[in-house]
Amino acid sequence: MTTCVNPWNAWPAVRSTGASRPRRRFPALLLGWALSCACMSAMAQDSAAAEQRAGPDLGDIEIVQSLTCFGFTDIENPRALEICDALELEENVRARELAEEWIRLQPESPAAQFSFAEVLYTGEGNLARALFHLNRAESLTGYADINEAVESGNIQWHYLTLSQLSNVHQLMGDQLRALEYLDKIEEIYGQDIESFRGWPLLKLKQYDAARASAIAVLENSENERERARAWNTLCAVELASLAPVNSMAVCNRAISEDENLAAQSNAGDTVYLTNASEVALSLLRMDAAEEYLDRATRNLNPDSVADPWVYKLYLTMSQGRFDDARAALDRMLIWRENQKPIVGVMNRAEHYMVSAAFMLLAGYAEDAAVLSATALNQPDRNGSYSADDFQKDAMAALINAIASRMQYQVRLEEAAGEGWPGALKARIDASGLLFSAWRSERFAASLFTRPEILLNRLRPYAPLDVHIPEWIEPDLVRMIGAGVVRRALDEALAAGAFELNTGYYHSWLTEAAAIEGDETAVVDHGARALAELPGEEALLRARVAARMGDAHWRLGEYELALEHLENAFRADPGVSRRLGIELPVSLRVSGGGLSRELADVLRASPRFSEHENGFLLEAGDDGAVCLRTRSGENLSCYTAPAGNAAEASRAFHAWAFGPGFEISKAQRSILRGSSVILANGVRAMENSPELLSDN
Repeated sequence: MTTCVNPWNAWPAVRSTGASRPRRRFPALLLGWALSCACMSAMAQDSAAAEQRAGPDLGDIEIVQSLTCFGFTDIENPRALEICDALELEENVRARELAEEWIRLQPESPAAQFSFAEVLYTGEGNLARALFHLNRAESLTGYADINEAVESGNIQWHYLTLSQLSNVHQLMGDQLRALEYLDKIEEIYGQDIESFRGWPLLKLKQYDAARASAIAVLENSENERERARAWNTLCAVELASLAPVNSMAVCNRAISEDENLAAQSNAGDTVYLTNASEVALSLLRMDAAEEYLDRATRNLNPDSVADPWVYKLYLTMSQGRFDDARAALDRMLIWRENQKPIVGVMNRAEHYMVSAAFMLLAGYAEDAAVLSATALNQPDRNGSYSADDFQKDAMAALINAIASRMQYQVRLEEAAGEGWPGALKARIDASGLLFSAWRSERFAASLFTRPEILLNRLRPYAPLDVHIPEWIEPDLVRMIGAGVVRRALDEALAAGAFELNTGYYHSWLTEAAAIEGDETAVVDHGARALAELPGEEALLRARVAARMGDAHWRLGEYELALEHLENAFRADPGVSRRLGIELPVSLRVSGGGLSRELADVLRASPRFSEHENGFLLEAGDDGAVCLRTRSGENLSCYTAPAGNAAEASRAFHAWAFGPGFEISKAQRSILRGSSVILANGVRAMENSPELLSDN
């Protein structure tokens, strides 16, 4: 659960727990001393050949601590050394020019092919093209044993190629091919690679084999890094159980091992801390989870795939801490801009998805739709994560569906301020958003309806699956069907998924009852959910409260309805918009023509339904709109500078049903990945003391 950085290439820590969840790192296989030992072992197979090639006694070899080029100290090819120097100095354009020139002059050179692949991998994060040139390098070597490799003079390039082929296949999600290349390394060079098998086996969900591999490492190896990887594997295997782990001993040992290694290397690693946070979350220890994340944010690590600000953003959003979430978003952008290219390829979709979730809360539905679609169309290289590729696609589709439905609601709000012809056209145009939402829902449902995936999704903070916020997950009920979810809930409950807190179980049943229109069941399950859910689950509790308020209102229990709707609105102002719930209001007009016109626009808004027992909604002549409780306490007030009712209504809706702050168009462009604006935006953020003061 830590990040191991090669001297020549950062192989970032790899996630092992869902879009979060215990990550796994891929330390360098390319250790010069290991290869030297392998060579000597091969020479000993033939005593005569060994005498001819005899080098210095192993005991006389000076162990060089600083590896210079592609992990080796004895690479002498001047072209390779030039490329290594350029990569070390992060002169990626120069490195590419050197590699391209070399490959033009010597296309049949395995060294040239590997070096170009390494430039594509390290400098650009282009795994597909890197794989092409690695395959070419392999075809130019293809040695059957170590003697053949030694005699060719290309032993280093052959070893490097096999190692990187295993790594690239692992990152691209082909775990079987990754294991095949590990086997080749062991077969040809005699290197013990058992500690590297655990992650591919976990990705293949071969948990028994992964456990056996890890135990074999612990029994046979004294190498600290190998043992740390083994403990990480055992921790992930335990977390694969649907029920929460009974003991944290194994995961605590994994965290301790990684922490010790990080302290020794002084690398400022973030992975073991973010993994520890995910383990704590799976046990509903929210305070401990945030403490681990805060520790991880103290060092900006461009080599690590584990961006702690992503998880800090998820955490603060779930807890309704919008100002903290906004600050986490700013810092996440700084971290993202400083990542190495290969790291950016691996966690790109993760940044898009958490940003899309934030845009939902902030009321920017169109941006949320664009970000989620981008995450869907340009997925991570998910070999670094325990969650399968299709789970990330399903989450992106889920958020996209929510964003499309939210856009539909916003269009209806805007149409309320237009004349009859304009309103009709706006409604017709908005209907296309419902179709987009339906398509995304069908796609997400087709992936989440796999029984084993759905069961794991129901468990709070499922540790090996993609990270879907608990306040978003209940939208699956509408997509999959209340009956299907209810049956899965009963099975998950029997398996112990809700062992730590049954409030999550009742929150799911609340949503299922709301979809089916069973108001009595909504009230019953909602009350149990609110009584049992952790206080930190602010947005999930707000969702349950909104469903209960709507149900109470339909049952004619107006006082209880307003109480729950008020609590929901205060915790999450946008929840009624996302759920399509109308707030009951009693409209009051103070003033002349503008206020009456404004009241008519508000009356036509899908956010409100007029009723004498509802909240107080006041429209003033100066464009001011106030939403108040029955006792006159302000819920949201806004005075628009606009001079007409439609603009005043639009401004009030944006303010009232959002977190209370505006996100500039420039920053939204940054979140979408605009490189031109991003450069200026990040420089501006780096020069803003308020963004960097915490640490």
